[in-house]
Amino acid sequence: MIGKKKLLSGVLITAAVTLAACGGDETGEGGTITLGHTTYSDGTAFAYVWKQLLEEEGYDVNITTFEKAFLFEGTVNGDLDVAFPAWLPFTDEAYVALDSDEMELTQDHLLYEGAHNGLVVPAYMEDINSIEDLPDAIDQFDGEIAGIDPGSSLMQIMNSDIIPHYQLDAYELTNSSEQAMMQQLDTAYQNQEPVVVTLWSPHYAFQDYDLKYLDDPDNVFGEPDSIYYMGRNGFAEDFPKADSWLKNSFFEEDQLAELLSLRQELGDEEEAAAKWIEDNRELTDSWLDS
Repeated sequence: MIGKKKLLSGVLITAAVTLAACGGDETGEGGTITLGHTTYSDGTAFAYVWKQLLEEEGYDVNITTFEKAFLFEGTVNGDLDVAFPAWLPFTDEAYVALDSDEMELTQDHLLYEGAHNGLVVPAYMEDINSIEDLPDAIDQFDGEIAGIDPGSSLMQIMNSDIIPHYQLDAYELTNSSEQAMMQQLDTAYQNQEPVVVTLWSPHYAFQDYDLKYLDDPDNVFGEPDSIYYMGRNGFAEDFPKADSWLKNSFFEEDQLAELLSLRQELGDEEEAAAKWIEDNRELTDSWLDS
């Protein structure tokens, strides 16, 4: 696993979040809350659900997207009030740890358990079942592993740990995006062609396609992670009600799978979040019951 790294310094956060958070009134109600999220499906889905719930409760909500490194930096700097997500203890250990003194991030910030990274192929590839099978199958995959953006924690783990450990240096790990990687997977899948991609769970792909993770016999990807949200230092003091609601929230596997599938099906973040909240109103009301 990659070691700890210092957070990026001296990076200017975009104009969308350069204004400091307004803060709530003395009861913790109202005010402006700035949410940040990654471009990845889980972080985006969490953020838009909470954008709508907070707006329903009378908050003004700003929302903006960052690459992962800048998301952590913005939270540490206080430019973001709340950020989604942190995968811990493994995937995002280069950036942050639970109980960090640089932000509010504890076990109470848990949103989901059982998140997983790995290399994935379609289930129809019956002879490819382990990462150890890949060195001898390089011609079958045209020497390519479909990756995502190079700044992601998953790609860092691939480059620093998986490729050297499993002797995959002859492969090209392509720098792309989640959307482009999924398009490459879809094209190969529709034609029943070989393809290997970097992927993670929770992700809508596992509802839309018959896929399998390649075995990681030496557990280089690590054990499954949990997913957390992050708050800037002082968020709980400035917004005690919103903080308590967020801490009440938790997604079971089927609930998050439903949300991610709606997001893909509808193609609109606001619409997907609204539909999911409507279908799960008893659950979201329980989060706000504090």
